[in-house]
Amino acid sequence: MEYLALLMFACICLMLLIGYPVALTLAGTSLLFAGIAAFFGAFDTSYLSAFPSRVYGILNNQTLLAVPLFVFMGAVLEKAQIAEKLLTSMAQLFSRFPGGLAISVTLVGMLLAASTGIVGATVVTMGLLSLPTMLKRGYNTSFSTGIICATGTLGQIIPPSIALVLLGDVLSNAYQRAQLDMGNFNPDTVSVGDLFAGAVIPGLLLVAMYIVYIVVVTWLKPEMAPGREEDKETVNWSSLLGALLPPLILMVVVLGSILAGFATPTEAAGVGAFGALVLATIQKQLSLDALKAVMQSTLKISSMVFMILIGASLFSLVFRGLGGETLIHGIFSDLPGGVLSATILVMVVIFLLGFILDFIEITFVVIPIVAPILLMMGLDPVWLGIMIAVNLQTSFLTPPFGFALFYLRGVADKSIKTLQIYKGVLPFIVIQLILLLALAFFPELATWLPDNLYS
Repeated sequence: MEYLALLMFACICLMLLIGYPVALTLAGTSLLFAGIAAFFGAFDTSYLSAFPSRVYGILNNQTLLAVPLFVFMGAVLEKAQIAEKLLTSMAQLFSRFPGGLAISVTLVGMLLAASTGIVGATVVTMGLLSLPTMLKRGYNTSFSTGIICATGTLGQIIPPSIALVLLGDVLSNAYQRAQLDMGNFNPDTVSVGDLFAGAVIPGLLLVAMYIVYIVVVTWLKPEMAPGREEDKETVNWSSLLGALLPPLILMVVVLGSILAGFATPTEAAGVGAFGALVLATIQKQLSLDALKAVMQSTLKISSMVFMILIGASLFSLVFRGLGGETLIHGIFSDLPGGVLSATILVMVVIFLLGFILDFIEITFVVIPIVAPILLMMGLDPVWLGIMIAVNLQTSFLTPPFGFALFYLRGVADKSIKTLQIYKGVLPFIVIQLILLLALAFFPELATWLPDNLYS
């Protein structure tokens, strides 16, 4: 009856494809399968008795308090029109270089990704702000849309990222469970701060690779990003510093306090939320209506995250009660090639699931199933977390189902063909695959900084 667990997982994926709400699909399908299996004596209903304590644990989780605070910070910075001012100032700075606007979009997208941490928000914002300007200046359509989609997905890997907060909490639980299963009753821990530190070098490396690609393309094919004399602007340094320094200082304070060990992610998120309010107030962008919109947005996103987490907790209990974990462990153990084959299989499955599930569903549903088994095989939890984050980032960018492509399609002009968007992202998918291979062959890219920061 273990295969009932896999059937349940397949049914959940099908229901999500049809369009049912994620949290209700997870909880409802799990209860339905639990009831059917219990009727035939294939499920012990005592597993469900642990559900109330799991819900209490979710609501009492100090790390997860960082989620609404980071969402609030990102929403305030978005309402304060930080991205628009940054883009204008950075475009002035790089206007004398071929592809200068593309480089500006990449750097602003990186800062916006760090501040919002949400792929959809970054892609939509950059699509509305920068795509018309790039096309007006004669940039190739595919080249422009590819840059915007690629920089939008940086929210997955550039800390402080909501995706890394959620992934860090799940991996922390999985790592402790893996060690307990191996008989280590004094387990080591992995924190969200470890994952943030592990993401710094890969994230910056990815941005650098994007910029190198832009420079090479504009050098070999100037017609892709033509520079015009009238577009070259005199740099207003006071305006540039005024637009760049406040959000940059805020990011450094938030991330630096976590990496230096001065604050937990939740405490740093609180500082970031307060700092974003101060920043918006100074720039006279914090009206009562704007604050109301920010609070409503924060409430909706945070409620969605916690509802999905509660539904995923019920799913994991039923999945374990149906023998799903034992089945998955047996499949991984029987694979030829051991941990290498198991890791490749998991990465391929996560990549494919990224077409139909958002990172929140994958983090709460898939990772708790596969991570303990991989960690028991000896994988480093920080390296595994960064590999999963970059893998999902690549999945969200890959045609025809990548979420970033849908977000941009929704805000782009109707004259831009979907095929042009698909064509534009292909080079960036190759770049991200190169980063994945680099992480696979050189795990130190992800593990060196956390090992040296917290040793």
